[in-house]
Amino acid sequence: MNITMPTDVSLILDVLHDHGYEAYAVGGCIRDSILGRKPDDWDITTSATPYQVKELFRRTVDTGLVHGTVTVMLDKTGYEVTTYRIDGEYEDGRHPKEVQFTSSLTEDLKRRDFTINAMAYSRETGLIDQFGGVEDLERKIIRCVGDPMLRFGEDALRMLRAVRFAAQLGFTVEENTRKAITELVSSLSKISSERIQVETVKLLVSPRPAMWKLAYETGITGVIMPEFDRLMETGAVDRKETSGASSGEQEESLGAYTLHSMEQVGRDKVLRLTMLFHKMGETGAGRIQEQEQMDQEGSQVAGKILRRLKFDNDTINQVTKLVLWHGYHLQPSPAQIRRGVHKVGENLFPLLLEVQRACILAGDPDVREGQLHRLEQVEEVYEEICRLHQCVSLKTLAVTGKDLIQAGVKPGPQMGKILEELLEKVLEEPEWNQKEKLLELVGENKGT
Repeated sequence: MNITMPTDVSLILDVLHDHGYEAYAVGGCIRDSILGRKPDDWDITTSATPYQVKELFRRTVDTGLVHGTVTVMLDKTGYEVTTYRIDGEYEDGRHPKEVQFTSSLTEDLKRRDFTINAMAYSRETGLIDQFGGVEDLERKIIRCVGDPMLRFGEDALRMLRAVRFAAQLGFTVEENTRKAITELVSSLSKISSERIQVETVKLLVSPRPAMWKLAYETGITGVIMPEFDRLMETGAVDRKETSGASSGEQEESLGAYTLHSMEQVGRDKVLRLTMLFHKMGETGAGRIQEQEQMDQEGSQVAGKILRRLKFDNDTINQVTKLVLWHGYHLQPSPAQIRRGVHKVGENLFPLLLEVQRACILAGDPDVREGQLHRLEQVEEVYEEICRLHQCVSLKTLAVTGKDLIQAGVKPGPQMGKILEELLEKVLEEPEWNQKEKLLELVGENKGT
């Protein structure tokens, strides 16, 4: 098997070989190359020690000398070069207490997580595949190297990674590997929120976000997101609840609907997270409440989960607002849509339309055509509002606080109230968004 490597990777391997060391490209880059995918990065493993690697290259970064890793810099690109190693005892369910360098490539490969990630390659030796990685790629399965109980006992995050790889590659998780996950899943509680977040996002933005169901079936969500389990366990729901219809056709659960809805939006982090959370205000007793109150509760639950998983504030703000407004029923009325853009936000409103389209597509097929037609009309009106650059917020209002001061309005709460009243006028009648007309309106109100 011939694998085409980047010039820089070949150069690093050649330098190491020329000085008497073994060296291979290893791991995910080999897996992706065999699958015909472009690797995101290239990792290198070698028999040379970190200090021997540092002697051979002009620019290096001490990425993790204790664990055998040096980053070789070629121009502005870095390549991690790691010494063959044997991991010591894992005390925290994630990292080995110590590592021991070895001269054996086999020993290095056997400590890796999955067979498809335990292959190495160089031009001199070709493909090294001692654990059936190619066969598992052909069979489309995720299987641990060796005993899955040992692999997951070493690093609990590998359990979530198994599901993530299955979602990304369109594979299934091998039976013994899956069984080991269910037996050891509680140890995921030892893993940091940041690491859980990274793997969760990769899974959700994969081509198969509905593989999140496997995370539920193996008990993973019960540890990292028990709120989703409540969705899966909230019994049969009328599809009218998800589409505004009244056909009475039933879905398996709110969770099943959620999984389906995630497939109806693009591979975008904010959109996929919104669809994952948008029904979480409707579990248990909350389902007898008004829709607006359930959406508020869903937004609060989403914020709680996102903060627990250490998401950034921008993501939290976007997702919670979209969850809050996902049920905002829009009609193709220009004034209503201008008000909708003002409420939701100019940046988020296009995403809201995508969320609402996904809700319709995942909902009742009997009313889908009519709901989609209404939404398409809304989109057409929205596009016209954008084309005409109509005012939808204070920042595009034709008058400012400074203009009001010059017109004799005193600074203070009253000024903000006047600006909001002027905006309300413009949202209803966009032709009023002219400085002279608005100031004239202010003057008339002052005189009354």
